[in-house]
Amino acid sequence: MEPLLEDFQYWFGRSLTFLESHELSFMTVEQQADLLARVVQAKQEVTAAQSLFKVTGGQVGVEVSVLTPWHHLVSECWQVASRFRRESTSDSADG
Repeated sequence: MEPLLEDFQYWFGRSLTFLESHELSFMTVEQQADLLARVVQAKQEVTAAQSLFKVTGGQVGVEVSVLTPWHHLVSECWQVASRFRRESTSDSADG
């Protein structure tokens, strides 16, 4: 469980950095702010799960119903970053 939670922390951290440092032309300001807020919330949830896991000596798990939205959010962030890279590459090829 611990490596999985660390992976979520890693990807949500990367997503935070990405969303805070790039203006995404294919998303409205509101859409980008919503995605950023969801990443912040999920990162906080993962931190809480990690704390519980540590405090209980690994005796607590995380329900699949909690993991699934995190997984979908990571996938959504990957898709956004992939589109950004594609469009950035396309823009530089046009110039």
